[in-house]
Amino acid sequence: MTVLSGTWPKMTSCDEFRFLSELILTRSSADHTIVSLHDHHAGTTRFANNQVVQNIDTRRGTLAVTVAFEGQHGTATTTDFTAGSIQDTLARAERIARISPVDPEYLPPPDPCVFPIRETAKPETVAAGPVKRLEYTNEAIGHCRMENLMAAGVISSSATAVGIAADNGLFGYERRADARFSLTVQAGDATGWSAAVHRSIDHLKVQERTLAAIAKAKRGRDACEMPAGQYPVILEPAAVAGLWAWLIWSLDAKSYARGTSPFAGKLGQGIVDERLTLMNVPDHADLLGEGFTHEGLPSTSSVWIDHGILTQLAYDRFTAKADGVKTIPTLEAPTLSVEGIPALSIPDLIKNTERAILVTNFWYIRPVNPRDLLLTGMTRDGTFLVEKGEIVSAVRNFRFHESPLQVFQRLSAWTAPMEAVNSETGKMLVPAVALPHFHFSSVTRF
Repeated sequence: MTVLSGTWPKMTSCDEFRFLSELILTRSSADHTIVSLHDHHAGTTRFANNQVVQNIDTRRGTLAVTVAFEGQHGTATTTDFTAGSIQDTLARAERIARISPVDPEYLPPPDPCVFPIRETAKPETVAAGPVKRLEYTNEAIGHCRMENLMAAGVISSSATAVGIAADNGLFGYERRADARFSLTVQAGDATGWSAAVHRSIDHLKVQERTLAAIAKAKRGRDACEMPAGQYPVILEPAAVAGLWAWLIWSLDAKSYARGTSPFAGKLGQGIVDERLTLMNVPDHADLLGEGFTHEGLPSTSSVWIDHGILTQLAYDRFTAKADGVKTIPTLEAPTLSVEGIPALSIPDLIKNTERAILVTNFWYIRPVNPRDLLLTGMTRDGTFLVEKGEIVSAVRNFRFHESPLQVFQRLSAWTAPMEAVNSETGKMLVPAVALPHFHFSSVTRF
């Protein structure tokens, strides 16, 4: 089923959100009132077995009202933006707040500030509809058909109006848009994969990524089985991002204070190779930087790991206040870089490698021991043996047990940061890396 985007009303504008929020704020009897807007228009095209199986557009606008009477707070939402519905939503939020227990961690809205203005909504993505997505879908399917291979995947685009307003004068509004492409190519028992996320739908590089996935699938035929054990590895960006996502998720300040964090007691100390630096770069054109967070805090550039040394933790507002942290850093646009001369490309890494396992991607990564960040997962969509600078064979997939805090203690070689996406993480810029040791604990049956 296809729903033409032109049948929808326009996205909620800044002026409209200001009018709606003032309608609520002027009528609220609470000590504090916050209004949040999330007006989301998304389109998705799915394909499988070289055929389009779904091409839909959806639209949902939500207004959330949060009120607080001292430490008692409540939230109510509505998808009806008429005056009567909004007044009813405010009344429901107030009723919820008055019967709720006191929240010892409640804080009033953050102080007003000027939020950064970023190009978060590319016009070509906002305007993209089912026809545009079908063009890219047919391009991917066409390449796979010419190779007698099967394609499955998704192309999506979305536009969102996001707003936050509070009775202390806090106000923020932003239009955001992004597009996503994911493709799995099957050649017998072998698969090749590629994915992209970008603010611009025209930057998904569908042809380039489709051809890369096709090459992986064709090369993955007739995989040999190698014994589990320690191997040097070359990790492509998606595999690097999968490991680093868990490291990033573990940076929260609450677990650090409780002593349950893998970083407990290590703030200001080296935790990975001294050449590695992790930054938030919200102004980077290839990342999904934002102007403000859902709490109404500005998104800022920040350094989290500086030449291997842990310098920042992830705070909620209550924990930041308790720890005396005045500026809360954000990490929605992570970039991992390595100091030194990088290889020009992944093929260059391969050419300079005597023997290693090349890993395209990891999947189903899960923690085994959160205290030392030991993870397990499996290789996927292209695992190969490299010998004397060449890929000599596809390899049956492995399960691994490793901690990024251990394997990233020493890098053998690396590229410049590249766009990286996988099924379990968001968008990052990370290098492909060669590591001297990586523990594959078993061989999978596929």
